Amino acid sequence: MQKLSLLFTKDGLQYQISKNKTVLEEHSYFADEENPTATVSQKLDEILAKKNFSEIAVVSALNHFTVMPEGFPEHELGYDLISFNAPVDREHEELMLSVNKKQGVQFYYTFPRNHYQSIKKLNLPAKFNFSGEKFLQSLNLRNQKEIHINLYHHQCEFFAFDRKKMVLYNNLDVNSEVDFLYFIMFTLSKIGFGISETHFFVYGETTENETFITELRKFVKNLKIVFDNIPKRNFVMNG
Repeated sequence: MQKLSLLFTKDGLQYQISKNKTVLEEHSYFADEENPTATVSQKLDEILAKKNFSEIAVVSALNHFTVMPEGFPEHELGYDLISFNAPVDREHEELMLSVNKKQGVQFYYTFPRNHYQSIKKLNLPAKFNFSGEKFLQSLNLRNQKEIHINLYHHQCEFFAFDRKKMVLYNNLDVNSEVDFLYFIMFTLSKIGFGISETHFFVYGETTENETFITELRKFVKNLKIVFDNIPKRNFVMNG
C-alpha cells in the first residue's frame, strides 16, 4: 500500500506518493492568478481520486497561525489569536493544533475546510501538521544565536534561537527574494541579534531562491545551506 504526502503552500500544492519510504511519484502545482482556489482544489481532488493509499500525511505551510506556550488550554480562542496575524474566515477554515514538547510551544493554525473535508471523507488514517512544527522537529540546535530559514516557492518561514531557546517564529508570503532578505534582516534588528554573531542555516527551495541566498551572503558571516530540495527529496515532506 502507498502513502500520500501533501504540502499546502501559498497558492500551491505539492504531493508525493511513496511506498516503503521510496518516492514513486512527485508533483507540484501552483495556482493561476485568475482562479487560485479552484486550481488547488481541483488538483487535490485529482490526487485523492488515485487509488491504493493506506495513509495520508498533510502539512500546511499556509501562514494562518499563531504560537503559544505548550499547555495553553483555551483552544476556543484559537481563531481570535490567529486573526492578529492574518484574516480568518471561520466558516471556511478548520482550526488545527500542533504541539512541540521539546521547545514547549504549540501552534494554532487554520486549514481550508473544503480541503480538510475532501481528505477526511476518504476514511483513511490522516495525520495533519503545521510546517513550523515539522521544521522545528528536525532542527539540530547549538549553543549560539541562530536563524533557521526554510524556503518555499514565494514563501519562507524562519526561527530565531538564542542558545537553543526559541525566540521567534514567522511565516511570510512574499513575491520577491529581496523581501525575504528585508524581513529577516529587520527581524534581527528587532530581537537584538548582531550580524557577526548570528549563524544562519538555510533549507528547502534553495536553488529556486538563489538570489536571496546570494544577497544574504553579502551581509552575513556565518551561512550554511543544510538541505536543498531535489526531486523526490523535499525537506518538510520527508523530514
